[in-house]
Amino acid sequence: MKIALIGGTGRIGQRIALEALKRGHEVTSIERNPERSTINDPHFKAVQGDARDAAQIANLIAGNDLLISAFGTAGNQPDSVLSDVARALIQAVKQTGVKRLIVVGGAGSLEVAPGVQLMDTPEFPEAWKSNARGQAEALKVYRASDVNWTYVSPAGLIEPGERTGTYRLGTDQLVTDEKGESRISMEDFAVAILDEVEKPQFERRRFTAAY
Repeated sequence: MKIALIGGTGRIGQRIALEALKRGHEVTSIERNPERSTINDPHFKAVQGDARDAAQIANLIAGNDLLISAFGTAGNQPDSVLSDVARALIQAVKQTGVKRLIVVGGAGSLEVAPGVQLMDTPEFPEAWKSNARGQAEALKVYRASDVNWTYVSPAGLIEPGERTGTYRLGTDQLVTDEKGESRISMEDFAVAILDEVEKPQFERRRFTAAY
């Protein structure tokens, strides 16, 4: 499968790229700074592109089977840029006929109780709230679109770790373990995303993965 990936030099994006390559897919990573890519694989290439520029993205993703976005805001960007990127990616996918758009989003809008989102709880760090609201607004943009989108929320805590190949799935509710904790390694989060690429279960809806 030919996969276009936005944000392949980021912590999660790089792991998505490596997992895809491990499974025999071809990856074109669209980056602000492609020279930062450290992946050396004949089936991988990094190119420069701006995720907010629909025409440019359309040109770069044409001919691919799907687009995965692991876009993350840079330090000087407002979190509202996430909705701008959503609109640009939707337009690019529609323009090119790329069959599917998978978006790596945030966990803040997952429900911890009926009508209560994780980002509304007292435990949710204040420093993360603006980005969480930006991610939630972007999710609304995808939900209102007519493209074949999937939005992937991580567990409440996601860190570098082991690739175990095991995880549990949910939809709009935070997935927790027997201790009430919600966590996953970035490696296993990438596994969950590539499993969804290869065997779709969540077209036009959100899912989450955690231990």
